[in-house]
Amino acid sequence: MSAVRDTGAGEVRRFTSFDGTAIAFTTAGDGPPVLLLHGFASDHVGNWVTPGVFDALAASHHVIALDARGHGQSDKPHDPAAYANEAMARDAAALLDHLGIGRVDVVGYSMGAIVTLRLAPREPRVRSLVLGGIRGRVAEGRRPVDSGRVAAAMTADDPSSFGPAARAFRRFAERTGADRQALAAIQRANAGEPRARPDLVQVPTLVVVGDDDRLAGPPEALASRIPNGLARAVTVHGNHLTAMFDPAFTRAILDFLAALPSS
Repeated sequence: MSAVRDTGAGEVRRFTSFDGTAIAFTTAGDGPPVLLLHGFASDHVGNWVTPGVFDALAASHHVIALDARGHGQSDKPHDPAAYANEAMARDAAALLDHLGIGRVDVVGYSMGAIVTLRLAPREPRVRSLVLGGIRGRVAEGRRPVDSGRVAAAMTADDPSSFGPAARAFRRFAERTGADRQALAAIQRANAGEPRARPDLVQVPTLVVVGDDDRLAGPPEALASRIPNGLARAVTVHGNHLTAMFDPAFTRAILDFLAALPSS
């Protein structure tokens, strides 16, 4: 394990995951553990630190935030095989092993929420889920965007011929300074991944989406697919890239976690 640098949320360290990939992470605070999983083309800083979510949670929880493989300060392989077989969910479980974490609440946004849905059925340590920025069609086996088109747009010399969603992801990747070859590999791997299964969730779940999030849509569609009345939906202000900046986003997470049973 090695230290990398401070990104505003404390020292960033790296550990070696299940297949030798180095994954960057940071921790802060004391209390019940909470794992944060960010969205596509972002990192733990852009998704959680800058909007203030990380610090707000760290006031009452032991917060763990990682940079997904292909993002931030983690390794960024360009081979789609490096992202296959639910690699990101396996990284999350490996980080829990590395830190000796027992029960944990998992908060994911967009891509991170899909990873959370893939992690939950296989990981008995997961106590609850927060799913931000994803829609009910995920539960139907449909993808929110065409992975192949997004991959092609990431590496194209001129992405202007692609659809609005693919162009938006390309612009966001350019704005964040992301490794577009790695992002293209992630999208190519996604095309062969099994669909996320909300129907397999067996823990309390919060679904939270911005009211102008056209990529995600209303949160009730996803919450209704989680069985046994375990999920509730909250709508906050904002679109797919701004909803986490609404103070109501963080407040909904804190209220949800505070209402969980203590044991």
